[in-house]
Amino acid sequence: MARSIRQPQKQNWNASYKALKYIPRFFKKIWQSSPPLFMATIITRLLNAASPILLLWVGKLIIDEVLLQIEAETPDLSTLWLYVGLEFGIAIASDLLGRLTNLTDGLLGDLYANTSSVEIIRKTEEVEIEQLEDPDFYDKLERARRQTTNRVSLMSNILSQAQDLLTIISLITGLIVFEPWLVLILFVSIIPSFLNEIRFSQSSYSLARSWTTERRELDYLRYTGASDRTAKEVKLFGLTDFIAKRFEKLAQEYYEANRKLSVRRTLWGGIFNILGVLAYYGAYVLIIIRVIAGILTVGELTFLSGSFNRLRGRLQQMFSRFTRIATSALYLQDYFDFLDIEKPEGPKFNIRPLPEQIKEGFRFVDVHFKYPGTEQEVLSGISFTLKAGEKMAFVGENGAGKTTLIKLMLRFYEPTAGQILLDGVDIRHFDKASYQQFFGVIFQDFVKYDFTAGENIAVGKIEAASDVERIAQAAELSLANEVLATLPEGTDQQLGRRFIGGKELSGGQWQKIALARAYMKNAEIVILDEPTSALDARAEYEAFQRFIGLTVGKTAVIISHRFSTVRMADRILVLKGGKVLELGTHEELMANGQLYAELFELQAAGYQ
Repeated sequence: MARSIRQPQKQNWNASYKALKYIPRFFKKIWQSSPPLFMATIITRLLNAASPILLLWVGKLIIDEVLLQIEAETPDLSTLWLYVGLEFGIAIASDLLGRLTNLTDGLLGDLYANTSSVEIIRKTEEVEIEQLEDPDFYDKLERARRQTTNRVSLMSNILSQAQDLLTIISLITGLIVFEPWLVLILFVSIIPSFLNEIRFSQSSYSLARSWTTERRELDYLRYTGASDRTAKEVKLFGLTDFIAKRFEKLAQEYYEANRKLSVRRTLWGGIFNILGVLAYYGAYVLIIIRVIAGILTVGELTFLSGSFNRLRGRLQQMFSRFTRIATSALYLQDYFDFLDIEKPEGPKFNIRPLPEQIKEGFRFVDVHFKYPGTEQEVLSGISFTLKAGEKMAFVGENGAGKTTLIKLMLRFYEPTAGQILLDGVDIRHFDKASYQQFFGVIFQDFVKYDFTAGENIAVGKIEAASDVERIAQAAELSLANEVLATLPEGTDQQLGRRFIGGKELSGGQWQKIALARAYMKNAEIVILDEPTSALDARAEYEAFQRFIGLTVGKTAVIISHRFSTVRMADRILVLKGGKVLELGTHEELMANGQLYAELFELQAAGYQ
């Protein structure tokens, strides 16, 4: 896939400063993470902000006292030792306060990182499936998810900024008392570097933002090229070189764009720093001339030169940190933008109570559907009835719309046109979350969680994860008990290879575990979307025999390509090109001699 090197999109200063409005909301969340730790870090910083000016002032007193005692006929060192002891005490207190600040910052940052990660997970649950399947939306999710470290460092940067501001005010006050001109020289030396930092920090953010999709692809290529779950095919098909070259090409393009920016930033930063050094030594020469002229004492020389040097360093650090804060605020904006995403507005429906028991079933009335951002209809004029307690199989060639029908039943998507009725009521009149609890669903691409075997079963009704008897019963009904019997630790066995002691299962074993999830929930409506494709024909037949027997009185939808399984259904819906082609029992459809009979006979011939 050819790409040209993408240059960062321009971000104006206004965008950076607008993003600063999120900082109060940000600190409210930090406060909520731990009020005691938040207050502790504020207090330690306030106390430590005065230590630089105090150390410089006591240092001045020590030097002036030493010179005084050198000239004295009978030296009295009591005052000198008092000053030395005072400086020692301030230095120890400053160190302890700094360590305490680092501790509280670290603990508070960890708590906030945990809280914000949980918040993102919960927010992801709120959004619609169609949003999660949209690449632009997924880029927003990726930016929100990746910037946890930035948000924690932003907290420390802002608090350090406040602490340094207090220190700078005290140091500037000292300069003004002795040499006001030094303050002007100081700001002239710092401002060019500050403007340079702002310019390049915005460019860095722009580069990272514009390459979000490519960085996701790099992460995917890293995973695909070095994962136990892809290793077999990568080796078998000889994909290592293809993946490595694709990664190398994309990574090099990102490197080139980033290198150009980094070189320019370093070059201009060096030039402006030279100006700052020249200004510092100009101020130093001014102070020396004043001392030689007798206007200032040697102690005041050390105080002023030390104050100027520290001020210059603190201001440079503060301005540099300010640009980092402004840049991090842009990332913070990504985070809050994600949290503030609302579900797509659709037609408003009055919420009605769900039926306590399904009496009539589902009725699809001229249902049309096309996926967002596409023009081609996947379903076109679908009409049929799924009776309460009926077992219906969906049959059709790949792309006929079988899984899409299920997604509409589950309200992952809403029909483009037409209605789906449950007991005569449009399903959009029901609360979506409550409605979806009616269903127990096992998809063909069910997730193989790197949890214990018991937890993998309990996923079907996770609030019953501690109900050992219920898990055992679900395992028995799905034949997953046979899998558990082979595991050294039974339901406590860690599955997957991600963690130490984990055991990988075969495809068929995983599918029995997944089937147990459907039995775990004991839902009113059960949907099985090709969940047994990895089982051999006999095992699938036995699993469905058991399924049919155990779901008496329940409504069920089955998708399977094995017609020995499909024929167990009460009725079979045949789809072709997003339309209903046939509907009836196995015998009726065989008598029709259309697509179902053709597919059945083709499959039967394969077993002869």
